[in-house]
Amino acid sequence: MAALDIIDPMIRGGAIALFALWIAILVRDHRAVLSARVAIAMNVAIVAYLLARLFRPHGAALFPYVLSDALSVMVPALFWLFARLWFDDRRRIGWRSWLLVLAFGALPLIQVALIAVTGRFSWEIWGVVRIGMFAFAVAGMWIAWRGRANDLIEARRGFRLGVVGAIGGFILLVTFVEMFHNRDMSRDLGRSVTLVAIFVATFIVSVGLYRFRAAELFAAPGASTEPDAVASPTAPSPLAQRLRAVMADERAYRAEGFSIAMLAARLGEPEYRVRRAINGEMGYRNFTAFLNGFRLDEVRAALADPAQREVPILTIALDAGFGSLGPFNRAFRDAEAMTPSEYRSVRLADSRIG
Repeated sequence: MAALDIIDPMIRGGAIALFALWIAILVRDHRAVLSARVAIAMNVAIVAYLLARLFRPHGAALFPYVLSDALSVMVPALFWLFARLWFDDRRRIGWRSWLLVLAFGALPLIQVALIAVTGRFSWEIWGVVRIGMFAFAVAGMWIAWRGRANDLIEARRGFRLGVVGAIGGFILLVTFVEMFHNRDMSRDLGRSVTLVAIFVATFIVSVGLYRFRAAELFAAPGASTEPDAVASPTAPSPLAQRLRAVMADERAYRAEGFSIAMLAARLGEPEYRVRRAINGEMGYRNFTAFLNGFRLDEVRAALADPAQREVPILTIALDAGFGSLGPFNRAFRDAEAMTPSEYRSVRLADSRIG
């Protein structure tokens, strides 16, 4: 017990310092990027969790403890948003996702208000919050895991497993411990497991982040995803020229389930060389964005073609290689800031004027 009383604040203090450093770096270098802002919020919530256990949940420290504990509940939800934005290189998150996170964030606030007004702790709210924490953590881990094959940033690709094991695993383990340590395990055992989880997660995240160059960490806001806009400033290599020919001329992107492994096999090149060419010379951060750049070029041409004015937009999208209407609409709006229908109307109107 005495040893834990000494080790606990040391581990928590060290973790707080490292997460605070990460927050400072993100604010300094990447504050204009949405994924970085969500990462800042997630780190603040993690720091709140680390601080909450340093307060005693009674007396004068009760209110700071309750507020810190309520904020810490948001770690899994923010982790889920961060995984979607960073690993999928999204520029925005839909309003439904924000609404879901805000609704989840309201639960601990309701709990705090209930305690402040009535002095009653709601086990029903507590149960819903714990279920939500598990669900968000698992969803974030799945996002990090599922897209690893399409990630073209080598450092980030390797970091995915670290995030799954560190932040996601930390959330699941700590949530489980806090649910059951008062019942099926001793307080000291639960505290020891939590401290080990904090130490391991902080170490993995810190080491992983130091592998990144500043330019690799987050995409520049508003960066174009069109192939010609992200070309290397130097003359393209023979491999990059072959890549462009296979994609633009042979339209390989139309193939169902087309993967980077299939592209490498078609080119007769090692997969790692293809990844480096797409990322280093053509500027793409993930393979899906690379494919969508060529698909959207075909869609734009079709939507602007008067001869195809009667062809349904869904047919055009499917012919270009998009698997369904939802991903197509998101990709198109991200690229053009308008719907495909609006784009078609504008371009056909322009063609009539011309």
